[in-house]
Amino acid sequence: MAKVSAEALGNDSIGSLLIRQAVPASIGILVMSLNILVDTIFVGNWIGSDAIAAINVVLPVSFFIAALGMAIGIGGSSIISRSLGAGQKPKALQTFGNQITLTIFLTTVLVVLGLAYTNQIIPVFGGKGAIFEPAKIYYRIVLYGVPFLALSMMGNTVIRAEGKPKYAMTAMIIPSVSNILMDYIFINVLDFGMWGAGWATSISYIFCFSYIFWFFISKNSELKIDISSFVLKTKIIKEIGALGFVTLARQAIVSVTYLLVNNILFDLEGENAITVYAIVSRMLMFALFPAYGVTQGFLPIAGYNFGAKKLKRVRLSINTAIKYATALAVFVFLLIMLFPESIARVFTDTQAVLDATPTAIRWVFAATPIIAWQLIGAAYFQAIGKAVPALLLTLLRQGLFFIPLIFVLPKYYGVMGVWMAFPIADVLATIVTAWFLNKEIKAKLIA
Repeated sequence: MAKVSAEALGNDSIGSLLIRQAVPASIGILVMSLNILVDTIFVGNWIGSDAIAAINVVLPVSFFIAALGMAIGIGGSSIISRSLGAGQKPKALQTFGNQITLTIFLTTVLVVLGLAYTNQIIPVFGGKGAIFEPAKIYYRIVLYGVPFLALSMMGNTVIRAEGKPKYAMTAMIIPSVSNILMDYIFINVLDFGMWGAGWATSISYIFCFSYIFWFFISKNSELKIDISSFVLKTKIIKEIGALGFVTLARQAIVSVTYLLVNNILFDLEGENAITVYAIVSRMLMFALFPAYGVTQGFLPIAGYNFGAKKLKRVRLSINTAIKYATALAVFVFLLIMLFPESIARVFTDTQAVLDATPTAIRWVFAATPIIAWQLIGAAYFQAIGKAVPALLLTLLRQGLFFIPLIFVLPKYYGVMGVWMAFPIADVLATIVTAWFLNKEIKAKLIA
């Protein structure tokens, strides 16, 4: 994949640029999503449908702790990129050291608390009834590996900040491949059940961390820090926090959503309903990776041209990104609508789950053709450095619309009300985002 230079971002064809930027981003998202998807398929077929539900209970807890690493990574990487570009290498080194210290300290504290209150946390996230015991086994083992995941997510963003995307992509592939292989060995061959699923996941995090650690101590990295770099500096911590907050807030609302939906579904129809939600949520992560890839590819193009005052190219990049993402989303929508029964059978053979999943999938993906406006609209404000509207639009769907809907609709429609909340929230969020985007285009992008 050819490297895209800054000059190219301002001069090359928008369509060509978007493809060149979106393809590697899509591959990265695909690898991560495929790992979670295959892991769920293996667990569902080799352990049982309750195991799928158990993993769905644990994911928001472990992902939120790991998201601290990503937030610290994204916040610090912005500082590192600008410092290296300005020839301020000492600041870049100090920032990297502070990132490591913050990540280790915060994730360790949260893991200790998470292990101490295991029996209280799991039921809060929907791990009740037959789900509790397998969720507890998986939760405790995965939590041991979460600090390594957090450090990996932090380090991966720093590798990108150094301009080494191939190494960053390799770092994402390693845990995915190793997790799938160890799932097969631990669960299918050795029959270790949830214990095997948990250790396959944690060990894959350790493999990823080992590769990233090797990168930074090898000649490939410019960031060679000493002990003084680990000493926390208030100014750097504040800057990392301000820039990383959007990422952390996004993951926090995702975790809250999992918590609420798991509990509502359990109260309505028990363990099988949570299993259905687990399947649907995995599909949401996996099926939309091309649209998410276009969104990631759009960010640097829009940001560069906005900074260069090339407003026509910014407008063109918005329009092109929406067209590409919409086309891909429609393709995904058609596949999902045509084959929901086949999708369900890949994950489990439990009849009650097979009966309920196709309807849930159709409802949840019903508004997929219009989500491009949501994704590109929020990404535009992030690209031009408007953190507040970017954060508000990012959280709009789940925070403002979806959460209230899942409290109201199930009172009238039961479990169906939960599935109906997904497309309704999508439509409302798209309308609001499109309105803000059009207003911004008229106000700022008319040359």
